[in-house]
Amino acid sequence: MARVWQQPFLNVFRHFKVDEWKRSTKEGDVAAVTDKTLKCTVYRVRGSVSASNYIQLPKTSTQSLGLTGRYLYVLFRPLPTKHFVIHLDVSTEDSQVIRVSFSNLFKEFKSTATWLQFPFICEAGTPREGVASPGARWTCLQLDLHDILLVYLHRCYSHLKGVRLCASMLVRNLYTSDLCFNPAVTVAEARRAKLPVTPIPREMAFPVPKGESWHDRYVHIRFPSGSSHVPSKLVQKSGFPPEAVLVGHVPRLLPSPVACSKPARDSRALMVQKHDPEASRWAPSMPRPLPEVSMSCERSEVSRVAGPGGCTQEPSAWAEATDEHAAGDGLHVSAGQPTVEPAAPEDAAPHESPGRKQSLPEAALGKKRFQQRSFLPDPILRLKGVIGFGGHSTKWALWTPDGAAVVYPCHAVVVVLHVETREQRLFLGHTDKVSALALDGSGSLLASAQARPHSMLRLWDFQTGSCLALFRSPVHTICSLSFSNSGELLCGVGKDRHGRTTVLVWGVAQLGRGGEAIILAQAHSDADVQVFRVAFFDEARMASCGRGNVRLWRLRGGVLRSCAVDLGEHHALEFTDLAFGPAQDGHTLYVCSRSGHILEIDHQRMAVRHARRLLPLQTPRDPLAQKQTFSSGPGIAISSLGVSRSACAVGSEDGYLRLWPLDFSSVLLEAEHEGPVTSVCVSPGGLRVLSTTSSGHLGFLDVPSQEYHMLVRSHTAPVLALAIERSRGQLATVSQDRTVRVWDLATLQQLYDFMSPAEAPRAVAFHPTQPTFFCGFSSGAVRSFSLESAEALVEHRCHRGAITSLAASPDGRFLFSACSRGALAQYHSANVVCQEACPSSSIMVVSRDSRLLAFVGPSKYTVSVVDTASLDELLKVDVSALDLAGSCLDSAVALCFGPSPPSHLLVSMSSNMITVLDARSGRVVRQLSCGHPAACASLSLSADGRFLLTAAERAVRLWDYATQAGLSCQVYIGHSEPVQAVAFTPDQQQLLSVGDAIFLWDILVPREGWSPGSVQGAPRPPLTCEAGPGAGELEGVASGARAPPRQVSVSPPALPPEPGLCAEPPEGFDGALFPSDESHGPEDLHQASGPSVLVQKEAGRADDGACGVTGGPWDLGRRPHPCGWPRACSTVGARARTLARPDSYRHFTARYKASSLAQGLSLPPAGDEWLRLKAVVGYNGNGRTNLVWSPDTGFFAYTCGCLVVVEDLHSGAQQHWLGHPEEISTLALSHDAQVLVSASSGSGTASRCQIRLWDVPRGSCRQLLSHHDSAVQALAFSPDDRLLVTLGDCGDGTLALWSTATCELLSSTRLPEPVHSMAFSPWHASELACVGRGVLTLQLLWGQAGDVSLQANREPVPEEAGGCELSSLCYGAPPLLYCGSSEGQVSVWDTRAGRCFLAWEADDGEIGVLLCSGTWLVSGSNTRRLRLWAVGAVSELWRRGSGARSSSVFLERELTLDGAVVSAVFHDSMDMGVVGTTAGTLWYVSWAEGTSTRLISGHRSKVNDVAFSPNESHCATCSDDGSVRVWCVASTELLIQFQVLSQSCLCLAWSPPSCGRPEEEHVAAGYSDGTLRVFSIARSAVELKMCPHAAALRALAFSADGQTIISGDKDGLVAVSRLRTGMTFRVLSDHRGAPICTLQSTRKECGDFGAEGTDLWLAASGDQRVSVWASDWLRDHCELVDWLSFPAPGLTEVRVPAAPWAQCPRLPPCTVPPQVPGCLPPSLAAFCPWDPAVLVCAGLGVYPEVVFYSLRQKQVVEKIPLPFFAVSMSLCPGAHLVAIGFSERMVRLLDCASGAVQDFAGHDDSVQLCRFAPSAQLLFTAAHSEILVWEVTGR
Repeated sequence: MARVWQQPFLNVFRHFKVDEWKRSTKEGDVAAVTDKTLKCTVYRVRGSVSASNYIQLPKTSTQSLGLTGRYLYVLFRPLPTKHFVIHLDVSTEDSQVIRVSFSNLFKEFKSTATWLQFPFICEAGTPREGVASPGARWTCLQLDLHDILLVYLHRCYSHLKGVRLCASMLVRNLYTSDLCFNPAVTVAEARRAKLPVTPIPREMAFPVPKGESWHDRYVHIRFPSGSSHVPSKLVQKSGFPPEAVLVGHVPRLLPSPVACSKPARDSRALMVQKHDPEASRWAPSMPRPLPEVSMSCERSEVSRVAGPGGCTQEPSAWAEATDEHAAGDGLHVSAGQPTVEPAAPEDAAPHESPGRKQSLPEAALGKKRFQQRSFLPDPILRLKGVIGFGGHSTKWALWTPDGAAVVYPCHAVVVVLHVETREQRLFLGHTDKVSALALDGSGSLLASAQARPHSMLRLWDFQTGSCLALFRSPVHTICSLSFSNSGELLCGVGKDRHGRTTVLVWGVAQLGRGGEAIILAQAHSDADVQVFRVAFFDEARMASCGRGNVRLWRLRGGVLRSCAVDLGEHHALEFTDLAFGPAQDGHTLYVCSRSGHILEIDHQRMAVRHARRLLPLQTPRDPLAQKQTFSSGPGIAISSLGVSRSACAVGSEDGYLRLWPLDFSSVLLEAEHEGPVTSVCVSPGGLRVLSTTSSGHLGFLDVPSQEYHMLVRSHTAPVLALAIERSRGQLATVSQDRTVRVWDLATLQQLYDFMSPAEAPRAVAFHPTQPTFFCGFSSGAVRSFSLESAEALVEHRCHRGAITSLAASPDGRFLFSACSRGALAQYHSANVVCQEACPSSSIMVVSRDSRLLAFVGPSKYTVSVVDTASLDELLKVDVSALDLAGSCLDSAVALCFGPSPPSHLLVSMSSNMITVLDARSGRVVRQLSCGHPAACASLSLSADGRFLLTAAERAVRLWDYATQAGLSCQVYIGHSEPVQAVAFTPDQQQLLSVGDAIFLWDILVPREGWSPGSVQGAPRPPLTCEAGPGAGELEGVASGARAPPRQVSVSPPALPPEPGLCAEPPEGFDGALFPSDESHGPEDLHQASGPSVLVQKEAGRADDGACGVTGGPWDLGRRPHPCGWPRACSTVGARARTLARPDSYRHFTARYKASSLAQGLSLPPAGDEWLRLKAVVGYNGNGRTNLVWSPDTGFFAYTCGCLVVVEDLHSGAQQHWLGHPEEISTLALSHDAQVLVSASSGSGTASRCQIRLWDVPRGSCRQLLSHHDSAVQALAFSPDDRLLVTLGDCGDGTLALWSTATCELLSSTRLPEPVHSMAFSPWHASELACVGRGVLTLQLLWGQAGDVSLQANREPVPEEAGGCELSSLCYGAPPLLYCGSSEGQVSVWDTRAGRCFLAWEADDGEIGVLLCSGTWLVSGSNTRRLRLWAVGAVSELWRRGSGARSSSVFLERELTLDGAVVSAVFHDSMDMGVVGTTAGTLWYVSWAEGTSTRLISGHRSKVNDVAFSPNESHCATCSDDGSVRVWCVASTELLIQFQVLSQSCLCLAWSPPSCGRPEEEHVAAGYSDGTLRVFSIARSAVELKMCPHAAALRALAFSADGQTIISGDKDGLVAVSRLRTGMTFRVLSDHRGAPICTLQSTRKECGDFGAEGTDLWLAASGDQRVSVWASDWLRDHCELVDWLSFPAPGLTEVRVPAAPWAQCPRLPPCTVPPQVPGCLPPSLAAFCPWDPAVLVCAGLGVYPEVVFYSLRQKQVVEKIPLPFFAVSMSLCPGAHLVAIGFSERMVRLLDCASGAVQDFAGHDDSVQLCRFAPSAQLLFTAAHSEILVWEVTGR
């Protein structure tokens, strides 16, 4: 009743009498003024300091407003050019006060456990004529307080405690309400137009003059938008929402929503970020970040963005508050590439399609407003049937009132099964297991409750299957539901949040007439309630039973009361079920118990009438059980009972269903089951008794015929794998319940059931032609079974590890098995090829032509392809790639072969990508973004290549795979647990998905509809990857940030055959798995091909077990099987590597580079350089601990590529230390800050890692060391700086000890296992600690001759500390050692005792950085969190020696950054430090202020282009990561960032000075999806978005007047578009077939060249052709001036970076092998600045040279040879200089006048970009993500 006075809305200012200032307070400049727009009195709050000028309600902070309305309406107007702040103090249900703040002063979202800060951003668009300017418009800010707390902090809203309105603003009033008003619609307008919205009350409305629009005068903001379950990073005004919105600077992380954990991915979502020098990032409650999501609206087209729930919606839905909740008319989700994850089904509209996810915004907007590309029909799948029963429990099964069907749950699906026809009707919508069911007496209403989210109920129209209501009850998991006989009442039982039993009564009488379910009564009880029933004769009476009680309930006057039955001596029994007696005996209640008692209770007298007990009767002479009687003694547990008019059915845990007369004199019928009976239900006529068992069986006893009919059999645990028999339509499944079952796909009935109690089956496969299937077990055994005799045939034990996969070749010749220890066996011959295969049911697959076998191995980062017959290795692809955003090594999760031809191999990656490889060459054909929040665990491709089926988590997706552009998918739900496997049926008309149950789906495309053109979006044949000029664009297909697989190597020819370890069966073995007429000896076995070039060292073979047949728990036969397969089985040991690469982000992995450093550079003499390196933009987030800072001396250094950058933190001046040839992996600074050590990775087999010692004061290299082979993982100085220890990575595996005085190698030790981190003890210079699988302590023992030996002591990680690997360490107070683990735990070790005495959960992911000083500990992890811990009590716990608890450690502070933490250094006081992340950002962290300030920022992916403003004050860069960044040229400081998700930005152009004033400057950017966006620099917004191309844009150019944009794409098309209108008015196809490499336009009268026009422009394409054009775009005139064609160079002469799959170990680095076509250098051309009639070209012709071509003379006038083919070129506008970048990592500066050249090094990869600034004083060069700024000093 406390809320009634606040309904329907509350005027806050009036209620609290703000004008009297008695219950409120004001501070500073607050005055009441009259507003001319609203024509009423408003309050003006102004002042320069917001905190000193405000209105506060209530008067003091100790009071509370107590406003319970869900929505708060703030009617205010921000003062122009001023800041304002709105603070709300909101109370949660657990009495926690949360402050929620909105302000245009905030630059980015911040979050702590008690404070949410949202940036309030005004619109950036230009006001239309007659529309008020943004700063002068009144705003209705509508805040959904319930959703804000739920989404951002996972808390439940209780009431609004206080409000503070701070300067500067005008405020009219505040209102609260539970209603969602539309402020643009008045009551009169709603009634007149009959609008289905809630109009705003009159006193809340803004006045609108006649003839004007509300939206032209005012602004409405609803936050969160709609019924959002995905948080928005910003609040933006409506009116003109631009596509790019202004938000805070990076880190660009959204708080993770609690209600929706699936990331929203939209390829067209755009975000603009304006950077401020400082930002704080608090997020203690954020478990993980989400991708950037923003609003979108543009002039030329409206793009879809990720809206609430991850679904696409129009931008206006974010800005308007129109409450459209129309039911979706069968709408479904069809997502474009990348996929958008739909909302959870519990939030969907009631009328939803079976099996499909439906988003609330989609249903709300309606089908006309929600249009997106899809493939038809939609939905394309329909769930036909399920195999399974139970899930949450197996006690729920009900008869329909007519007795013709049964209703039961199958995990998250409610099934109605007709008992005669066995047809299924499915009720879909639950997202978790159904915990209770109830059906009313008339069979019109069905109620179902699910386990999670807590107390979610659905009410269904049982006849139509539609969901009438979806609501959440106040209790947790409901354990019992019961309808009254009339169906007007529904009762449910559960637990509230305090653990008390709660009984609820809902009134559901109005459901069918548009009403809702309302709670009529609610009661709490201390008694346990397991079963609750409503009496059939009186719906106001109920009964319940539980442990130690039977209670009778009555509903009267809206109050539910209960009374306990006096049970007497039976008061301690555990009662399990109850049933009311028949109608003729309306006073009897039957109750059963776990002790075997059945009580008859007179519920009117509330007394026990009779008590009986079911006992087993056995005599010593006769051990067999006799007839059951009721007497004393140990009873049989009764789980359920049901009563008819004449009998009582009892189900007991001994597996019997017994039918007794009501006097229980003797048993009438009994039926024995295979497991304990969990429930019974008597049909309405009393002739059938339904029973369920804990073993997953459902059946009924037919009383007249005395026969038992089995209806359903099911697995009782998740299904792990499936196999389909192609000729008989049979399905085999293996499950965690240790059974193998064979099913008939036509009837969904079980045919066979094989049980193995002693060992678990793991994998299954059918023989392609014979009635046989094979099963692999956890013991390593592989057995064959006959489907004809239903028995085991033979067993083989060639594996010592559990079988993870079985695969049979389609032609029936071979069977392959793989185990968890990495062995792969072929029958008849077997070779161990895989040393470290991941246990997975989909880890091995055979091609459809039976020629190729693909598997994941030798490690999970490698996919190998071998010949099925000989097992010769044909291909090995290294799929690992360091994901900078997630900082995890990519690994293969699942494999699938496509149709042949073409021979494609689909690889599901751990990074949620699917990479399609050419199975013969290894090249990347395409990459698909799965859109799943987790990796795709299983995938299958239809036989014709039309559909791709994927499964991840609980969703199944069907993709229109044949479509090359805009890949579409449909998402289907129904599983309550992760889907383990998916597959198409042999006829391709159905598909299967298994997990918690077995789902069979119909594909709703007729067979004739599979042909192209029959449906919308009909597929084309799958494209093969032709390595042509466009092949290089494959890297941008997926996201632009992911590279192709890193290494592919073709192995040398196979070695001569060698005999296996067990070449033939043991003596006396006369049976075989695959018998044949021929005998095979060791000579028949084939040795696996030699190790790949990726293997540097090999070890001896390892025996993986012997073959033989042994007895087992199965009844095995020894007879041969006539399937004709060879019978020999052999296993050969795997070739071991030095150390397996750990799956730890702590380990440095050098970025893959196809380039190599050139030799014989023409380096300039010292002091005569034409270029001087001025600045480096970027930080190498791929390094590890590559950041050092000495707070005492101020020395600050970090790495970028192969450079050491020393920067002054005060002035920003940089020094650059050059010398490393490769990427630097790590740094270390001596304790006295006098010596810096840097280490770089090796450049190949001929070059080892370089370790350089730098003299810090002099800035010079003191010594060069070399010892490690592949890379240096870590460096450390001893406390006295006398020793230096270097740790090699997993490929090297050595630990080296050096003397810093003499730089001599003192000791080198090969480690037996991977080590993740190391550190010297600060107390003992001779003690070194390393962490990996345990703590390895090394003692340095000095010999008399000065030599050093190491004594090792290893302590494993105890189970109480998690038992996982340790990834980081640091020393604390003596003698403590802190270690971080890969699972997020921090453990504390006593180094003296060598034991772990304390551990706590510090993070959700791997902890890679630990720093300790005094009482503070800092941890950084790959979850992007940086945390500060108070560990002062740990030392005291160690002294006490016992009672160490993790509660003694406190989390003091937390920051969430923009990437995984890889480097960190802090002051000794731990109050400030510098942190580096994988995103390439360095942060200055101040714990005292709680802020993180960006010091260094750069691109995280390849930089593609740079453009300069006309006055050279700014420059813009673009990258494969989809960002366009605007920099200050003078300071190289990042100013603005425009971000497009899931696209690569490939080219840029800055508008010329002729376009007008500086505030009208624009930057045009071209993207990989063919879109072109024009950004306004002054407004930091998107001005225009166009789609002039269907392929990726490669080049852009403005016309001389800046009003026209010329764009070229990868297909060779050139489009000409108007900047003002966005219209493309001309398309040139002269270069079709080759990508456009260069576009340039200049102003010049073209009469000299025999053409008319004001502009002269050129286009160069990748096929060695250049065209020159004259144009006058205002007159739409364009004509060809000249056409240049050059011969292509021989491929053996081209030295440009090849794709990773093109690298061949037998050829020199960077040389493309002749068999790889299409790797031509880019065609570079430009107008000569000092002679516009001359073209300067590079990359054209047979030889590497610069060509000067005269347009007047029509001939080449000069050629200057080059050492290599150029990949980038720029001409200096002020001098006759040409800058040329090469793939050999060098830049050459060429003086065209004198012919002199100078070469400059400093890049660690191919220099893909060179660009002179307009003033000719600066030169920008880029290699991958690093940008080098050179100052032009000479010429």
